[in-house]
Amino acid sequence: MGTPVSLQHPLRRLFAALTEKSFTKHLGWPDPKVTSYLSNLLVDFTHTDQLYKIRNRQDQPVDTVVDLLFESEVMLEAQSLDRERDVHRHIGDFTLFMAGLFPEYLRRLKSAGRIYHKDFLVDYVKTGKRSYSIVAKIGRDNAEGDPPLFRKLSENFELCVTGLGFVRSDLDRMQNPAYQKARDLLLN
Repeated sequence: MGTPVSLQHPLRRLFAALTEKSFTKHLGWPDPKVTSYLSNLLVDFTHTDQLYKIRNRQDQPVDTVVDLLFESEVMLEAQSLDRERDVHRHIGDFTLFMAGLFPEYLRRLKSAGRIYHKDFLVDYVKTGKRSYSIVAKIGRDNAEGDPPLFRKLSENFELCVTGLGFVRSDLDRMQNPAYQKARDLLLN
């Protein structure tokens, strides 16, 4: 597993600022719990081992939503309610991350040339909404198990996808050489 990103790391501050801006300015939804959760998700998923942190019984990373759904079901692979909740939370996080930051990946999944991919028929938005709803219903007695937060994420999944899309646009803009040159002029 990658080294956790410190609370003072510039990447954490950048994602927090971009997420807050996107949700407050562009979406008119200034919810600190949602923006904090999503900016931390962005930081966590900078490590691909976190993106694929769910492991099957053979200790292999699970890398498709179809297989994650299999792992989440108590009647199949989830040996406990906690495991079911953790996997559904990850499904919500993974589908939200991919739909918000990498919509081109989802479009490629649906193309005729990718029909062999297990997630070809998976609707990431519906699946993510459902998974966050399950997490909210199962709940847990700790700060991260805040059912109202996961209920909000479920009920506003499309809005969260849009907000992460604005974050992606800001990140793309920041990579533009003209932006970098203007930034350097302003900071020097």
